Amino acid sequence: MKIDSHQHFWKYDPVEYAWIDESMSVLKEDYLPDRLAPLLRTTGFDGTVAVQASTTVSETRYYLELAQAHAFIRGVVGWVNLCASDVPAILADLSAQPKLVGIRHVLQSEPDDFMARADFRRGIGSLAQFGLSYDILIFARQLPAAIDLARAFPEQRFVLDHLGKPAIRLAALEPWRRHIRQLAELPNVYCKLSGMVTEAHWRRWTPDDLAPYLEVALESFGPRRCMIGSDWPVCTLAGDYARVTDVVSAYISRLSLEDQSAILGGTAASFYRLA
Repeated sequence: MKIDSHQHFWKYDPVEYAWIDESMSVLKEDYLPDRLAPLLRTTGFDGTVAVQASTTVSETRYYLELAQAHAFIRGVVGWVNLCASDVPAILADLSAQPKLVGIRHVLQSEPDDFMARADFRRGIGSLAQFGLSYDILIFARQLPAAIDLARAFPEQRFVLDHLGKPAIRLAALEPWRRHIRQLAELPNVYCKLSGMVTEAHWRRWTPDDLAPYLEVALESFGPRRCMIGSDWPVCTLAGDYARVTDVVSAYISRLSLEDQSAILGGTAASFYRLA
């Protein structure tokens, strides 16, 4: 079973999706399941995990409605205000929908010390009782704070989105590589092989540009803690769905069939506890 562990939907609204700036004009359209479904069929993916793109609970509820209507959406990673005092009540309500599998906050937009806040950590501490994972969306400079966070919650499942956004455009490996290896020492942390093309030169990246970063991620986490993700439709800034996912598929073709199967779906199914 092939699972795309990371993609988004939206009905474009310039206020709700204000992060889509003029350099991303291709994203200023509606991206809904009817546009993704044929891409999945063409590339052989059986399902996806839809990940929040807006910091609103209303979007999370909308994603859950889409997941009910479209069987290929196997799970939803939504958003709640983890700093709020009523987080457990909100999570209890949302978790009534079995396809809610995780929560994400856009940490890359927060101060670097945000992950140390007591109220945020109380929210993180509420996830396990509902069986929910947490997606870590950060810039590479925030990796030390993410290491500290994941170490503080050894029973909580974390997954690092987009390899922690290394500076691929600059061909920089350090200190990102050192921090990735430290993060991977924590067995409760997984890694998404996603989002690389938008950290590279959008119009002239090649698979060779991404290879050193894939190598570090796979050596550090191992295939059983890595999962493929397209980051569609954001990936279309730098490449179409097939090209973006083929980069990872081609790179891992040297691995055993069992390891390839894990990266292409098994790890995501296990991590997110997909039905």
